[in-house]
Amino acid sequence: MPLTLHPSTLPAVLSPVLTPFKADGNPDAQKLLKQCKWLESNGVGQAVFGTNSEANSMSAPQKMSTLTALVEGGLNPAHMMPGTGATSIDATVNMTRHAVNLKCAGVLMLPPFYYKDVTDDGLFAYFSEVIQKVGSDALQVYIYNIPPVTKINLSLSLLERLTKEYPKTVVGMKDSSGDWAYTESVIKLLAPTGFRVYAGSEVFLMRTLRAGGVGCISATANVNPHAIADLAAQWRESNADERQAGLDKVRSVFAKYQMIAGMKTAVAHFSNDSEWLRVRPPLMQLNSEQQAQLISELKQINFSMPGL
Repeated sequence: MPLTLHPSTLPAVLSPVLTPFKADGNPDAQKLLKQCKWLESNGVGQAVFGTNSEANSMSAPQKMSTLTALVEGGLNPAHMMPGTGATSIDATVNMTRHAVNLKCAGVLMLPPFYYKDVTDDGLFAYFSEVIQKVGSDALQVYIYNIPPVTKINLSLSLLERLTKEYPKTVVGMKDSSGDWAYTESVIKLLAPTGFRVYAGSEVFLMRTLRAGGVGCISATANVNPHAIADLAAQWRESNADERQAGLDKVRSVFAKYQMIAGMKTAVAHFSNDSEWLRVRPPLMQLNSEQQAQLISELKQINFSMPGL
C-alpha cells in the first residue's frame, strides 16, 4: 500500500449530495442537512456542491450560505469536501476560503471549464493563483477531473507539476473520466507520494482500491450509501467482487435515466416528500411515466433507502 503522507479524516466513500430546492429556486439548507446526516449515518462523507448537487446551477453566495448552515447544523466538516471550482478565480477563491474557514477537510476543485483547448500552463496558473490567494496551510485541494462534462483533460504532467509545487495542498483527485487506464496511471504515478485518488463511480471501487486508490466519490452514493461504504470497508473480503456486482446492478437502473432527476425521484419516493423532485433548469424532472418505471425497476431488485 502507498505511504500516506497526507493523513486525511475523509472517508473512503463520499457523495456529491443532491441539493433539494425550494419553490423559489433557492437551496433548502434544512432539508439538505437532514439528507447529509442520513448519508453520514450510513458511513458516507459529503462532497456537497458536486456535479450531482447541481452546483453550477447555484451562485457562490448560495453555496457559501448553505455550507455555513450545514456546519452550524451539526454536520462534521472533517467528513466534508465541498465543490468550490468555478470559471472565475474570484468565485473559486471565495468559496474555497469559506470552506477552509469552516474547517472542511478538503475542497473538490473543477478546472475552469468555459474555455476549451487551454494549455497545461494555463491550468497550472489557475490552480496556482487560487492556492496563493487563499493562502492557507489548512487548504487541501482535490482536483476534479470530469472531461465528459468539462471537455478539459488533466494531463499526468500537470498533476505531477501541481503536486510537486504544492505537495501539502494538492493532495488528491476525483477522476470521473470513466477511463480506467487513466485512473490507474494517476494512481501508479502519484499514490506513492500520498496522493489520494478517488474514482468518480462505485463501478470502479474495487479496481481503485486494489490499485492503491482510496475510494470513490459517486453519484449513487446518494441513494445506496450503506452498501457502497460497506464494500469500501471490507474490500479485501472473499465476497467483494460479488458485492461489487450488486452495486453495479443498482447503478445500472439509475443510469437508464437522467441521473440527477432519477436519484431525486428515488429520494422523493422513499422519503415521501415530493419537494425532492425539483431540479434547476436546464435539467427537468422525470415525467410521471418515467418516475413510475424507475420505482418499478427499483422494486424489482428489492432496493430500498432505510432510515431516510
